[in-house]
Amino acid sequence: MIDCFFVSLGVFAFFGGLIDAAVGGGGLVQLPALLHALPQYSLATVFGTNKLAVLAGTASSVCSYIKKVTIIWKLVIPALVSAFVFAFVGALSVSLIPKTLMSYVVFLLLVVMAVYTFLKKDLGRGDSNKQCGKRGIGYGVFFGGLIGFYDGVFGPGSGSFLLFLFVRCFGFNFLNASVSAKIVNLGSFTASLAFFIPSGNVLWLVGFVVAVCNVLGSIVGSFLALHYGSGFIRIFFLILLVFLIGRMGISLFISLF
Repeated sequence: MIDCFFVSLGVFAFFGGLIDAAVGGGGLVQLPALLHALPQYSLATVFGTNKLAVLAGTASSVCSYIKKVTIIWKLVIPALVSAFVFAFVGALSVSLIPKTLMSYVVFLLLVVMAVYTFLKKDLGRGDSNKQCGKRGIGYGVFFGGLIGFYDGVFGPGSGSFLLFLFVRCFGFNFLNASVSAKIVNLGSFTASLAFFIPSGNVLWLVGFVVAVCNVLGSIVGSFLALHYGSGFIRIFFLILLVFLIGRMGISLFISLF
């Protein structure tokens, strides 16, 4: 029974890591699996265990990318620091934000992102204008803090939101945007763990098993992204958005009745 428990979680963690390494949003695969497998634990414990795993997977994918993709560090580092600070603030504020309202806002944003990306056929296929002056860095700090706070409060799809912002607002191609988003996410994930670990909300054995599988998936996802490039990531990104919209739409519809 225990073996089946870990095998099942491992499979979901593998595919979560694969998706996350390519386009972000892998937590939408992994987190529901943890919630289903650990009904006896609090949400905080499940979230903390999930953050441990996704931090390991994200760090692994960054290591795979970092020598092969040019990173605009003077833009990404301030965004990472901002994400770290505001993710911790978000975790502290989690009880003050209505989750239902947040769900509707996220659903609307996902729809807008999907429609915009689908209509803009050339979006993210090449670097158009990597803004890295003072104004660009300011935007990076703002968006890093905004998504970091969201990740601390709610979380699902934060990597996908960052990817879209790097493509739309900074002119990155999808591959570069995917890597940059992951580096910024390292800040928000670390801040979340800084909140969850001291409060005892991490299951270390489960987290270790899920983290290993997440890392293996991230290696495969990074390979696919590097091998097939921005065109592949764009298609994968659209597929993920359609999946997320469908999943959240069904959940919101059911919650109305």
